Amino acid sequence: MTEKRFPIRSLWQKYLLATLLGAAVGVLVYLALAAFGGRMIDEVYMSSENVARRKAKIYSAFSSYVSARGVTGRDSAAVARWTATHGYVTIFLFDTGRSQQLYAGGEVVSRAAEGYDPAVHGKLYPVRFADGLYQIAIDDSSQLRQQQVVKIVSIVGAGLCFLILEFWYTDRLTRRIIALSKEANAVSSGELDRHIPVKGEDELADLAASMEEMRQSVIERLGSEKRAWEANAELITSVSHDIRTPMTSLIGYLELLRERDDDAETRRQFLDSAYGKAIELKDLTDQLFRYFLVYGKAEPELALERADALVLLGQLLGEAEFDLTESGFTVQRIDFQGTCTLVVDPIQLKRVMDNLVSNIKKYADPRQSVVFLSELGDRRLSVTVSNAVSPDLARRESTKIGLRTCEKILSALGGSFTTRTEDGRFAAELTLPTERE
Repeated sequence: MTEKRFPIRSLWQKYLLATLLGAAVGVLVYLALAAFGGRMIDEVYMSSENVARRKAKIYSAFSSYVSARGVTGRDSAAVARWTATHGYVTIFLFDTGRSQQLYAGGEVVSRAAEGYDPAVHGKLYPVRFADGLYQIAIDDSSQLRQQQVVKIVSIVGAGLCFLILEFWYTDRLTRRIIALSKEANAVSSGELDRHIPVKGEDELADLAASMEEMRQSVIERLGSEKRAWEANAELITSVSHDIRTPMTSLIGYLELLRERDDDAETRRQFLDSAYGKAIELKDLTDQLFRYFLVYGKAEPELALERADALVLLGQLLGEAEFDLTESGFTVQRIDFQGTCTLVVDPIQLKRVMDNLVSNIKKYADPRQSVVFLSELGDRRLSVTVSNAVSPDLARRESTKIGLRTCEKILSALGGSFTTRTEDGRFAAELTLPTERE
């Protein structure tokens, strides 16, 4: 059985984990320091040698105090004052080996008539008071102070470990945020080729991925704008050349008509030629208008309708067939079999067919048939219009405005438009998505 893994992706989950880890490490450090400190107190500070050494120093200090002040064994207040300045020290005072007074913390703790017990009081030290010789037993509880120090050090050590782990996580998170900020500033300043790395699976990784997608989108958009600008520049250059040629001829004919006094037949020839050039100019401006009507906007404005494909294509191809037949072409039409529904803009689709018909009239060989072939495929309908290329096409220049317009319209309708030339025949194929009935 495969074990399921639950990756921690959220920043708050990671922060919670880092906090819990820091707390756990802090507890372990506290326990380790406390155990080590306690062991050092037991084995070193409370060793018999060190205890005897500390009691000897206490005995020396107490004897000096009694001798210098002339304290009597009955002066409880004086003995209590000395214990007040020596914390963690308890004095057991014996006068005859039985009477006992207990001094600690600057006061007489108790008076009793108990005898000396070595198991309780430990070693006795003789002290000469002003009124005779007494014996004292010393209890040193300064290990309590050392235990407090160990506890404080353990708490401080645990806190430092917790803070270090918290700082490490926060610093790591801050570095990632700063790195993302630098990448964003670099991209905003124009360094679009700078890849934004995506590390991890948390919110910052999602942010980095979004920034990378935005960078790619900006690059793609700028590339599209550059290609569109280059295409428009190429189009303007081509159209300017195409317009200049008939315009020059037209001006030449008009100048001849104005300057020369020819017979009526010659003047009519000049007028016919000028008229022909004017028609060429009109055709070029119409094409240019259709182009900018489509490409002047991000997407063509569509008025989509559901239509029976057989009826709609029958009408469009029928009109195109009639127009070409009137122009001297022979049309062969092969319609698809079956039924389906198209969601299209009939006016835009009519514009596509008009462009194809206009293209055939200009560049097709009228001696050979024009073929309209429609085929119904898997959720698509394709229409192929093919014609033989005119032998004198090499002497004609095309801006391909009509074909570009067709491509733009079909793309907006969710279809495609492709062209190819093989074995002297030109074919344009348009494809549209369908809804089967």
